[in-house]
Amino acid sequence: MDIQKEAAKLVLGDKEVDLTVITDNMGGKSIDITSLRKQTGFITYDPGFVNTGSCMSSICFVDGEQGILRYRGYDIEDLVEHCDFVEVAYLLIKGELPTLAQRHTYAEMLNRHSLLHVDMRNFFRDYPQEAHPMSILSAMVASLSAFYPELEDADPEENVDLTVSRLLSKMRTIAAFSYRQMNGLDFVDPSYKFSYCENFLNMLFHTPVNAYVPDPLHVKALNILLILHADHEQNCSTSAVRLVASSEANLYASVAAGCCALWGSKHGGANQAVMQMLNQIYTEGLSIEKVIEMAKSKETPFLLYGFGHRVYKTYDPRA
Repeated sequence: MDIQKEAAKLVLGDKEVDLTVITDNMGGKSIDITSLRKQTGFITYDPGFVNTGSCMSSICFVDGEQGILRYRGYDIEDLVEHCDFVEVAYLLIKGELPTLAQRHTYAEMLNRHSLLHVDMRNFFRDYPQEAHPMSILSAMVASLSAFYPELEDADPEENVDLTVSRLLSKMRTIAAFSYRQMNGLDFVDPSYKFSYCENFLNMLFHTPVNAYVPDPLHVKALNILLILHADHEQNCSTSAVRLVASSEANLYASVAAGCCALWGSKHGGANQAVMQMLNQIYTEGLSIEKVIEMAKSKETPFLLYGFGHRVYKTYDPRA
């Protein structure tokens, strides 16, 4: 990240304090208050970090007023149109889009790490069939540290590619196994025959009596969905991962914390609320007019989920 620095003065009574103003390469300005307490005895009060930047990053940029979302400088619209999820994951991790050779190597790495240890597979059967999938997902991600204990003894920086690849690859297997456990189905192993998203869909929907062939339209939709949710600055789950990792907890434990944060109804859990709302609309045969009437009425508990965003004030580019 290219930054420029200038000065700002904070006046507290008869005392003036010099603070550094940082301008990033997107034109955003921030004030470095690191020395504020040392110089004045004051701290800042900002509940929820509404106006606080916790780090510098060149990974993701969001402009809520103008409806802009960029990964590593690329507009989200261009990435959705020209890339698949594996390429975007590589971009976010490595800082640049892969060449054809790099993409092939990376896809092979993800394929290689997609299997779960047989003992780990057995864990799924001990969960109640009605268990929430996020409870299984977070527990299983944390459990990965038990199957790869060498991460505790190694330099995290040296193993980041391997660990991230394991997480990216095994996450879809864990999610698919969670779904099949909920539905009383046997597990379907990942296959070298399929791409990243095809593999996930096959693990979800293949059965012995109905060989599943991934629909290209479904594969495209899943790629788009994963790209749009791949990063969103310092949101709740990202902040949770970074907070736990700051204690030098291993990456699996840190990401498990992020999964727990994502579970909440004001974060990823909002998607569940949308699906439940859509299911209610469908099962009750509600018309558009009736849905709007119910949403406006104070006499019904019905809420219209999925509209509006606390960051995007004009337009959500992911829409």
